[in-house]
Amino acid sequence: MLVAFSVTPIGAGEDVGDLVAEAVRVVRASGLPNETSAMFTTIEGEWDEVIDVVRRAVEAVAAKSGRVSLVLKADIRPGATDAIHAKVASIERHLA
Repeated sequence: MLVAFSVTPIGAGEDVGDLVAEAVRVVRASGLPNETSAMFTTIEGEWDEVIDVVRRAVEAVAAKSGRVSLVLKADIRPGATDAIHAKVASIERHLA
């Protein structure tokens, strides 16, 4: 399962990088495959472990901000492995 998500503190002003970093810290500490881009963090694993990491990432931001927005998109494909890289590799092959 791949989950791309974004956690945004609400009411914390324009510069929220320090608060978003708290969420990314949780993801990286999880040990699950992950990548962070300008707008989303993608994480790969089994349903329960991925959702637990997302929950803990939200809680980390919420601990420092009274309100949090969560955007989540999931690709649920049983049996897929290394989808975090395979999907991009497929696009690159088509572009070549």
